Formats: sequence, C-alpha cells, structure tokens
Amino acid sequence: MGKSGRKNFLIAVICLSLVFLWREGRELWPALVTEIRTVSSDGGQETETGDKVKGTIALTFDDGPHPVYTPWLLEGLRERGVHVTFFLIGQNIDGNEDIIRQMKEEGHLIGNHSQNHMQLTKEQVKAACEQINVTNEKIREITGETPEYVRPPYGSWSEELECMVPMKVVLWNLDTLDWKTQNKDRIVKYIVSHVEDGSVILLHDVYDTSVEAALEVIDTLQAEGYNFVTVDEMLID
Repeated sequence: MGKSGRKNFLIAVICLSLVFLWREGRELWPALVTEIRTVSSDGGQETETGDKVKGTIALTFDDGPHPVYTPWLLEGLRERGVHVTFFLIGQNIDGNEDIIRQMKEEGHLIGNHSQNHMQLTKEQVKAACEQINVTNEKIREITGETPEYVRPPYGSWSEELECMVPMKVVLWNLDTLDWKTQNKDRIVKYIVSHVEDGSVILLHDVYDTSVEAALEVIDTLQAEGYNFVTVDEMLID
C-alpha cells in the first residue's frame, strides 16, 4: 500500500470512529444529563423536578400523643410524604399505643418528653431520671426500640442529668408559641416568615390549630423547595 493509500485508509478509520462515537453518544447523553441534573452548579441538591432545594427543616411535636389530633396529623403527613419527630409524654401513652405503633410504622422518629412534663432540673436527680426512664420503657414496649433522643420540658437540662441518662438532647431554634396563640393563621405566618435552612420547629400535636397549621406550612414550604426531615437526619447532616 502506497503512502496515498495509507493516508486514505487512516482517514476512513478516523471517520468510522467518529460515526461510532456519535451514535454511542446519542444514547449515553440523556443518561449523562440526568446525572448532571441531580447536582446544581454550586453543588446544592435538587428536587425530583429539578428545582433546587431551598433548605432542610425539621418539624417536631411535643406533649402527645393526642387520641384525635395526632391521628389526624399522621394522616396528613402520610398524604404529603413527610416524616417528623414526636416527643411523647409518658402519661399520654397509656391507651394510645396504636397511635405510637403507627408513628413507628410510618417512619416518624419517636423521642422522650418525660412522664409528667415536669421541669427536670427542679427535681431531685433520681426523680428526674425516673421521669425519663419510665417513658423510655413504655415506648420500648410498644415499638421494640428505646428512644435515643430526649426533649426536656421547658428545655431545662443539666450536665448531671446527662451523666445519669445517656440520651441526645434535642431543643429547637424556632418556637411557634402555638400553645399560647392557638391561632392557625398566626402560627403559619410566623413559621413561613422565620424559617430558614436548619430550622428545628417546635409545635404541639395536642391542639387542632397546630395540626392545621403544620399541614398548611408543609404545603407552602414544600412548594418553595424546602425538604422536611426528622431530627436525627438533620443531626447526621
């Protein structure tokens, strides 16, 4: 084969290679685009629709379970695909075991909020620990798991209690005062105007106004691109 023939042969090989790569690329490109869309240009997460996640927040509910309002809340959460964190009062568990089983089965995080909603730092250490341990045992008997997280009533905790009860303390950074106002619109307005990435929002599932507000807040903030998680997921992040 002469020099001219070798040159024509190499050109033909290059052309065939380009055609092959073009055909393969057409098949691989959609998948590649899909992968790229999962991360925004600045590294942020995106929703399934391609919208950037605006922030991650946790809804938390104290003082339950309530025999009427908590099931109503659970139904609304299930419809919206949202998981939250419940901090339970031990004395409210009795007779509401099925509600707690539902919480567990539907993927919500269950924590401890003491037995009688006492301010633990004003009690003797032994009595305060008993408040936590009794409620832990009640939850364990129902769910098969001992809670890892505790929210002390009034946010009152001490290093002494931490040594006696080895649990992770979860407080909050956005207090709705829903127990005080019991006004759905005011609760919604307060949350929506103050929420930010990393907000741990304090609510109570023992008021109908709080449940209504929570579901409306979820609808509003999901539309804005917020992602709802349980507090353990937020702590991991």
